[in-house]
Amino acid sequence: MNRTNKYAPVVLERGDLLSVENPARYTGGEWGITIKQEVLDEIQRTGETKYIRYAFCFPDIYEIGMSNLAVRILYHVLNQCPDVWCERAFSPWKDMDRLMREKYIPLFSLESKTSLRDFDILGFSLQYEMCYTNVLQMLDLSGIPLRSCDRGEDDPIITAGGPVVYNIEPMTDFLDLVMIGEGEEMIVEFMAEMKKYKDSKKTGQPMTRETFLQNAAKIEGVYIPAFYDVSYQEDGTIREVKPNRPGIPAKIRKRVILDMDLAPYPTQSIVPNTKIVHDRAYLELFRGCIRGCRFCQAGFVYRPVREKSAKVLCEQGIEIEKATGYDELGMLSLSTSDYSELPGLTDRLLSAFDGHHTSLSLPSMRVDSFSLELTEKVSETRKSGLTFAPEAGTQRLRDVINKGITEEDIMTSLALAFEGGWSSVKLYFMLGLPTETLEDVIGIADLVRKIEKLYFEVGRKTGQRMRRLEMTVSTSMFIPKPFTPFQWERQNTMDEFVQKQQILRDRLRSKNIKYIWHDLDTSVWEVVIARGDRRLGPVLLEGYLAGHIFDAWDDCFSLGKWMTVLEKHGLKSDFYAIRARTPEEVFPWDHIDCGVRKDFLLRERERAYAEQTTPSCREHCEGCGAAGFGGGVCYESK
Repeated sequence: MNRTNKYAPVVLERGDLLSVENPARYTGGEWGITIKQEVLDEIQRTGETKYIRYAFCFPDIYEIGMSNLAVRILYHVLNQCPDVWCERAFSPWKDMDRLMREKYIPLFSLESKTSLRDFDILGFSLQYEMCYTNVLQMLDLSGIPLRSCDRGEDDPIITAGGPVVYNIEPMTDFLDLVMIGEGEEMIVEFMAEMKKYKDSKKTGQPMTRETFLQNAAKIEGVYIPAFYDVSYQEDGTIREVKPNRPGIPAKIRKRVILDMDLAPYPTQSIVPNTKIVHDRAYLELFRGCIRGCRFCQAGFVYRPVREKSAKVLCEQGIEIEKATGYDELGMLSLSTSDYSELPGLTDRLLSAFDGHHTSLSLPSMRVDSFSLELTEKVSETRKSGLTFAPEAGTQRLRDVINKGITEEDIMTSLALAFEGGWSSVKLYFMLGLPTETLEDVIGIADLVRKIEKLYFEVGRKTGQRMRRLEMTVSTSMFIPKPFTPFQWERQNTMDEFVQKQQILRDRLRSKNIKYIWHDLDTSVWEVVIARGDRRLGPVLLEGYLAGHIFDAWDDCFSLGKWMTVLEKHGLKSDFYAIRARTPEEVFPWDHIDCGVRKDFLLRERERAYAEQTTPSCREHCEGCGAAGFGGGVCYESK
């Protein structure tokens, strides 16, 4: 790909922008962006800059990336650093991808239109496994060698962070450095090392890329894949993962932010020029989850639970509304109804927004903590409906997964909602959970039918005129994720999933019920790469070179083509997907320490098979290991 002069902005012709879908994805110039004019002036004057130029990259389209809170937080953190200018870049959609290749236009940042090839660092936010080939797309369009071993001293450092990096092994061929855990403090320490590296290049003894990575490896939470070797058993399982250089830790421990009140948070955030997926402002109430649902990776890797105070949240909410003009403020966490100060916080915010036409929005609520009063207060309109996630249709299976709710909880909460005038409900379930039988699947249909019947019983009881019931029932497929009690389990076969979906299709035929289900093909591939090892690197590379990008989009994904590539490399999906693991097996991610001990996860697995529940972290500490971080809910009562 042709290079422009270093730091010269990429020029986009008006006709090019008008030829692609949603040109606003590529124009930048939004309210609230950071432009460091001193950097541009220095480049104009000398052709260089002493600043670290950081491109924050999201491997999906703009509308999805700008809906991600981590992008906004770390953009803010990096631009608060005096020697750093952070800009943004997103995957161009297929029409723009074709145009850029045809006209040799390099991928560029939105703020200054600088080619990503000319940045010091590209940092990728990896929120889901299905975006992996889009990382390669962004590197390729930037003219950067795809594999880390092919990069030279003048190439950017390629980093990644986000929830999926707890098992990043399939992508290790392409990444120089990985940040495990929460990045607000870690990334600042990393920038300090990067500044030394960049400054050294102007001396008689420039630091090598290897030396820089060795220095960065000393930062807690930083993982350098090239510094570890993986060996395999004859049966294809992993024998060992060990460091290949002195002074490199055998395990990489994740980073956490203990004091959420002091954690940096952007109150003057970017306001996109185009509609995005989640087009509202957000408050982050807390991190972690007290519940311990055994299928949920986030509930374990984000431990311990750390809340932000209602006082700080209220101050931030007021500042965000003033600075951005958003008329809706969302409340984010893994389980918002578990926030200990939720009623008081909503009262204070609603009081502050009185007369402003600014509403609050809550995500799906736990049915055992549903509050009609709270929901009515924060709901400006009822047309959006209510969302609950029972996950399983029978009490036995809800106990297996440690959901912690009963059928009585479900029916009581929905009766309150129906009495309060709600007529639109979304219910989320999961198919293929460990120990699930066809009786459990039928239990989903039976529960939904009971809820349908309840709606009309409430109408007869209260005498109110009931609108048409609109109930959406959605089923996803269980995926055994790393660092959960179910990481040893198998995934159902395609035939098993199809049979279960057909049972529900037959039993949920009603004008009041809409049944939707997730795509089976993407679930199979997701479990392969979620549990995969380094041998998948060449598979991902070949798949990308064959044109496989935007795999998270159903209409862009082809399981058959991926299976062909996988088998060409001597690998089978069954090895990763439908094979159960023994407790002794070494996982590809065993050299990562998320703070939750493996023996605790095994104990939770045993309790699942015994159909025993585990109390929440606020009720009783089960000694998962997260107390070792020295803060959060583990210490609230001490």
